[in-house]
Amino acid sequence: MTENRFPSLGRPNRQELVELVRSQLQTLLQQENLQGAKALLVPVQPADIAQAIEGLPEAMQAIAFRLLSKQEAIEVYEYLDPSVQQSLIAEFKHQDVLDIVDQMPPDDRARLFDELPAKVVRRLLQQLSPEERQATALLLGYKVGTAGRLMTPEYISLKESMTIAQALERIRSLANATEIIYYLYVTDGHRHLTGTLSLRDLVMAQPEQTVSEIMTREAVFVHTDTDQEEVAQIIQHYDFVALPVVDTEQRLVGIVTVDDVIDVLQQEATEDIYTLGGVQAGGDNYFQTNLVVVARKRVVWLLVLLVTNTATAVVIQNQEAILEQVVALTFFIPLLIDAGGNVGAQSSTVVIRGLSTQEIRSKRVVGVIGREAIAGAILGLMLGTVVTVWAYFLQGNWGVALSVGISLFAISVLASVSGSALPFLFRRLGLDPALMSAPFITTAVDVLGVFIYLSVARLILQL
Repeated sequence: MTENRFPSLGRPNRQELVELVRSQLQTLLQQENLQGAKALLVPVQPADIAQAIEGLPEAMQAIAFRLLSKQEAIEVYEYLDPSVQQSLIAEFKHQDVLDIVDQMPPDDRARLFDELPAKVVRRLLQQLSPEERQATALLLGYKVGTAGRLMTPEYISLKESMTIAQALERIRSLANATEIIYYLYVTDGHRHLTGTLSLRDLVMAQPEQTVSEIMTREAVFVHTDTDQEEVAQIIQHYDFVALPVVDTEQRLVGIVTVDDVIDVLQQEATEDIYTLGGVQAGGDNYFQTNLVVVARKRVVWLLVLLVTNTATAVVIQNQEAILEQVVALTFFIPLLIDAGGNVGAQSSTVVIRGLSTQEIRSKRVVGVIGREAIAGAILGLMLGTVVTVWAYFLQGNWGVALSVGISLFAISVLASVSGSALPFLFRRLGLDPALMSAPFITTAVDVLGVFIYLSVARLILQL
């Protein structure tokens, strides 16, 4: 059916398919051909429908969403961006919203409620079925960014005394009401987690065997207050599909599934990238945030950099005499500080990434800094040689050329050491290495770089 609808594409990749669906959907809606638009969406996956709807003009998003059947709407809604979810809620009638929200998995519903105004959340909670209201209230009671807030209470638990036949029958009866059945969890009479079991092991066992005979007793788990980033790292490390979550009394209260972890990893990566650039995103969709708010968030570190970089001007002013005697030295100041800034940024990026992924957790700090210092020296030697030749070609003065080359070597080593050492320092002080490192590395390289350059030039040129 998909091939007939898009014969000219052959085998399009996912992004091409989504864009084609979006453009054809928009055309059909503009023509008010609702039946054609509805037929267009039939063979498309829910995640792709959600992306296509997000690309439509805001006035068309609600119309396109209403074309979906109730079950399709529930599936598609979970994939939509929170801002689009909010706008659709504002457009729908009360019962339409309730039907969708009541059928959502508890963890997805809790994340949606995090984005909605408190007044709307209270109204929706009151209208949910008692079971769904209790499940949602449980998750909302945990701190944002923890395993408790991320987990779903929909899982299958078994008792050690159950036979394999009884366990399989329980799975059949609960399969439609749980998010995942590949991993099963064994509890005692007080819901304490005692072990885990895979569906594969269960199916391969003999019907008369008991769960206790084939279960794994050394279970890997997290607590409800475990940070979501640590949860993601554990699932990634063990290649789990799901991870059990227990409370302070070791009772099983939920599971975190791999699809939720992917969202966490994407969120954390986005925050790290924004932070490295000095942009505090605040968890919002950056490109849908009000421009005034965007400017207010970005101006903070720009002002810090502006103020700290005045120190560079002070150094240059104090060395005004040498610059007046050899004006050619001035031409290479931007080259040196820019090159140093780039080297420092590279070192800080790899160290911050290593700290974030815990790749360098077990390695000695001195060893990491020393490695980056050597790398900086090698880079400085290569760059310094090239720039010495280039500076002589431009100015015809070996004194100036050597000053530039030697200074670039020293600045590269300085930048590498600063870029690798400062993230460790700020982490030790309890500060965010990604947010704090950039302005301080820039300041150190700019101020000390200019000072080194003019000092080397004074020595070589004997001024």
